[in-house]
Parts: sequence; structure tokens; C-alpha cells
Amino acid sequence: MKKTSLSSVLMIAVVGTVALVGCKKKEAEVVPPPEASAPAPAPMAESAPAAVSVTSVTVGNTVGADQSVAPVATLGANDKIIVSVKTSGTASNVNVAAKLTYQDGQVAGEQTASLNTTDAGTTNIEFTKPSGWPAGKYTADVTVDGKAAGMPQQFEVK
Repeated sequence: MKKTSLSSVLMIAVVGTVALVGCKKKEAEVVPPPEASAPAPAPMAESAPAAVSVTSVTVGNTVGADQSVAPVATLGANDKIIVSVKTSGTASNVNVAAKLTYQDGQVAGEQTASLNTTDAGTTNIEFTKPSGWPAGKYTADVTVDGKAAGMPQQFEVK
């Protein structure tokens, strides 16, 4: 009877040891996922540069059938001021802003439009002043997503 007990105990010990060795082997083979050992790459939307670029900025007072604006260096006090921004590339909900600055540094007007295009396009931003624009020199600055774009355009109101 004691032999049966001793063999049973030995058998249980052997089975337990094999089970522990098997478990330890599995633990040693576990490899952490790559995300845990290396930082995750930044999403493309945050790291990719804007897919749209400004090809020209024009200031005028009339829009053609093709949305183009003929450049005008001198405007009348009651004219509509149109800042025309031509772009290339693709964009979806990209903010295009135009700011008019009077010669003394005062902001005479500022507006934003949303650009949605799959190729080259034109965005026209219009400014009006029912009481008339003060005579003097102005600068039109354009930004795309808050970054300066295109050359500032100078014009005069007489």
C-alpha cells in the first residue's frame, strides 16, 4: 500500500513538473506586439503636408465666366474688391483666408472660404463696403490653413 502511495505521489510530481516546464516554455515564447515596443507612427493626416498649393493671387473688381478675375491696380471707393486665389492639387475643407490691410496697418476686412477641389481651382473672396473704401494703398494677404500663401498683392483705392 505504501508503494502505491509513493508511486502516486511520484507520478503527480512528474506530471506537475512537466506542466510547469510547459507553462514556462510558453511564457518564454510570448513576444510583445510591435506597438508595445516601438512608438506608433503619426497618422498621415497630421504629418503629411497640405496637398494644395497657391499658384496665383489676383485683386480685381469683376469675375469672368470662368471664375477668373482680371487684375486691377486701382479701384474706386465704391468698387467690390475681389481677391482671387488660384490653387493646384486636391483639398477637402481647407480654409483659404484673405485679409485686406490699409496703408496705416489697420485691417480693412478679413474673410475665410472653404476650399474643396479635386484639381486646380479658383476661390474668389469678395469684400464690399457700403460707405465706400477710404482712398489709399491696401495690401491683400492670403493664407491657406493659417499659413501664408502666394505673394501679397498691393492695390490702391482712389
